[in-house]
Amino acid sequence: MKVLITGVDGYSGWPLALHLLNRGHDVSGIDNLITRKRVAEVGSHSATPIASMTRRIQAVHKHLGKTLRFYRGDLCRWEFVRQVVRKERPDAIVHLGEQRSAPYSMIDVHHAVETQVQNVTSTLHILYAIREESPKTHLVKMGTMGEYGTPNIDIAEGFFEVEYLGRKDRVPFPRQASSWYHWSKVFDTGDVMLANRLWGTAATDVMQGVIYGTRTPDIDRPEFLTRFDFDEVWGTALNRFCVQAVLGLPLTPYGKGRQRRGFIALEDSMQSLTLAVENPASQGEYRVFNQFDESYSVTDLAQMVVTATREDLHHEAEIHNSYNPRVEAEEHYYNPHHENLLKLGYRHSRTLRQSLTEILTDLEKFRSRLESHREVVMPRMDFRTPDNRKPLHIPG
Repeated sequence: MKVLITGVDGYSGWPLALHLLNRGHDVSGIDNLITRKRVAEVGSHSATPIASMTRRIQAVHKHLGKTLRFYRGDLCRWEFVRQVVRKERPDAIVHLGEQRSAPYSMIDVHHAVETQVQNVTSTLHILYAIREESPKTHLVKMGTMGEYGTPNIDIAEGFFEVEYLGRKDRVPFPRQASSWYHWSKVFDTGDVMLANRLWGTAATDVMQGVIYGTRTPDIDRPEFLTRFDFDEVWGTALNRFCVQAVLGLPLTPYGKGRQRRGFIALEDSMQSLTLAVENPASQGEYRVFNQFDESYSVTDLAQMVVTATREDLHHEAEIHNSYNPRVEAEEHYYNPHHENLLKLGYRHSRTLRQSLTEILTDLEKFRSRLESHREVVMPRMDFRTPDNRKPLHIPG
């Protein structure tokens, strides 16, 4: 199959490109490399040393004997997107090329607007490019489980049956996003559903849980490393906890630490996206996959990192709860459904505990990169106040 990946330089996009190439697919990618600049903007960098896109492409050719066609450009430029889709006419487009950080979107009005304009515009450009240049292309769009929020009922997989005033219907599950970023993804979902109704665009909407890990079987040499962010803007809570543990800093869950989310290993995320690509939606079909394996609270994550640090790195780590800078329910019901990927043959292959050993071991190798940026791993920003850059008190 011919597969075009947007955001191919990213944490998920790069290992997906390697995985699909190793499975014999013809892969091309788009990226404007802006994530590297945005992470530098907040004073951080990837914990893992990542090669330039030029070196990555050269390494693919040298070690895999494959060609990865790369288009550097902005998905907000309509003619650029249209020309790439016209040239490639891919069987599938995996759309990962969006601003992906909720905290980044909450910094101020400029970052909020940038996030929503970029994310919604890029999705609309891709939808129109498919319609005008390659109408049989299957769109696999990366959404987020954060679109759903934390309702006090089970979270259906995209759609559910509802009865109101004696009438029944099958409707999209309500969205209750909690950041400007997550709302941009809700808007994406609505646009993809509308394109499906208007034009019959074949689409798979992947509601992604939090991804963790530094490795996949396809990342088998230094040139193939994917990025690993650990600052409070770009890094996940789990990433920050792992780096804090390696550096001997206290682990800092926000608030009570009882916020619960769905998680999936990087390797298994690649498996699920590959299943979506290789088992495409039919023309005119719109389907939703909730992509995660297990759900954990933030405290669960911190405690697992403490245990792994003791057993794998042979030193102790402590947990110091910090002020919660986010507007979110800290204690809530959380039970999302996720059956559709299982029906395609998805099988959970990595546990969080297995991955923690690899993450901590890999981070220990790059300790000097962490030491030089240790200040960015601790809480510093407050998204509840007008001055979002206000330093916070660091316990301990």
